[in-house]
Amino acid sequence: MKRTLNVLFAVVLLLATFSCTDDTIGGSLSDTRLAIIEDSSFTITGQSVPNTSLRSRTTTQLLGVIKSDGYGTLSSSIVTQFMPVFAIDTAGTKVEWIDSCKLVLRLPTEGAFTGDSLAPMKLNVYRLNKSLPSPIYSDFDASGYYDVSAPVASVAYSNASAKIVGVYDSNTYSYIYHREVEVPVDVDIARSLYTEYVKNPETFRSPSNFEKYFPGVAITNSFGSGRVMNFTDTEFRVYCRKHVQLTDTTDTIYKGVQQTYLASSPEVLQNNLIRLDVDQAIKDRVAAGEAIVQAPAGYEVKTRFPIQEVIDMYKNNTKGAMSVINSLSFEVPVEELETQYAIAPPAYLLMVKTSKKDEFIEGDSLTNSKDSFYAKYDPIKKVYNFSGMRNYILDILTNKGGVASEDDTYFTITPMDVTIYTDSSSSYYYYYQNNPTTTVTKISPQVSCPAIARLRLDKAKVKVVFSKQSMM
Repeated sequence: MKRTLNVLFAVVLLLATFSCTDDTIGGSLSDTRLAIIEDSSFTITGQSVPNTSLRSRTTTQLLGVIKSDGYGTLSSSIVTQFMPVFAIDTAGTKVEWIDSCKLVLRLPTEGAFTGDSLAPMKLNVYRLNKSLPSPIYSDFDASGYYDVSAPVASVAYSNASAKIVGVYDSNTYSYIYHREVEVPVDVDIARSLYTEYVKNPETFRSPSNFEKYFPGVAITNSFGSGRVMNFTDTEFRVYCRKHVQLTDTTDTIYKGVQQTYLASSPEVLQNNLIRLDVDQAIKDRVAAGEAIVQAPAGYEVKTRFPIQEVIDMYKNNTKGAMSVINSLSFEVPVEELETQYAIAPPAYLLMVKTSKKDEFIEGDSLTNSKDSFYAKYDPIKKVYNFSGMRNYILDILTNKGGVASEDDTYFTITPMDVTIYTDSSSSYYYYYQNNPTTTVTKISPQVSCPAIARLRLDKAKVKVVFSKQSMM
């Protein structure tokens, strides 16, 4: 569909409208007419392809098993290294005074699981016996990295049984709440860590030193199905007795003094070991040519974007006139699929040049509006809208003579987890209004939860808006 809007402008306003980087402005102007043209009459094609090997680029830890009609069977376990504390407090205590320790799995209060919150399930924790490889992927086989017959901890777990914990935030003057699943661990592990610190404190000085001594843990679902849970981080907490001198003549021994010895963090390796058996009905739809996206480790869509047709249309409509590209966007309608647990479409999709996808993931990149873009799902309109694509078309027009290469034409659309930082700090108008700003800080392959949707490429719209100046 093409639409043209004609508006008469004064010369001064017209000159202010156009960018000198995009146009050549003549030396003499009289009355002019500005035409703003929209065109969305382009055809988009694409097909689903498997995406079963995901690079670990997140601290999210997905654990559990779920079977859902219309989606498939998903199972996920965890392997992780740890960041050690730089110093363990040994004053007033001794190794035999370490009474207990726990592995604590933290998860958000909302959106922490998919499936049945009450389904009876159990997890096991194993100590790794050798270092994890780097890089590591979701289809990694962890057999041989731990002794399956010798778990160091085991506990029944659920979202409902996880306790709610509040942490005070001095920036917002309020409590931020999360849930915790506590897993009692063999106390000998805590005592061995304490002893190693006393004898060789250098072990704790860096993650690489520590990983040689303690390669990490594997956490598996050992019983039950019906739920996968999204843990945000893992801590190793130790509880001990501590002797404290209160005055010159009095002292006491405190019980249950807590220290955190280890924690997962972005600086160390961690990985979700994901296995997805896709529902046959979904396989059939993909085989029939439907564009299905599914996460995690399911399907992504490779598509041909009609950029050369857009450029040709633009050139044909601006011959002999000054012109400027105002915007380029790509709107994709969605068909939400019926599943047993009402599994939703991915919250975000990444659209990246297929030739640059691996580079984007390996480089832990953010979108640049030239080779890569992201879109948030709109559940009301049921669409993804990739906007801000103007630099993409300008790069081809300016640097490639308006001739798009194959690399410029083919894109991969894939589910992503997007981390957004919101800065709500005060400003000059603090007492009158709060204007938070948001910044995307991380884009990584989606492993936070199951997701599935059909992209209606047959109804998608590429919308280009440009302006041209012509003499009356």
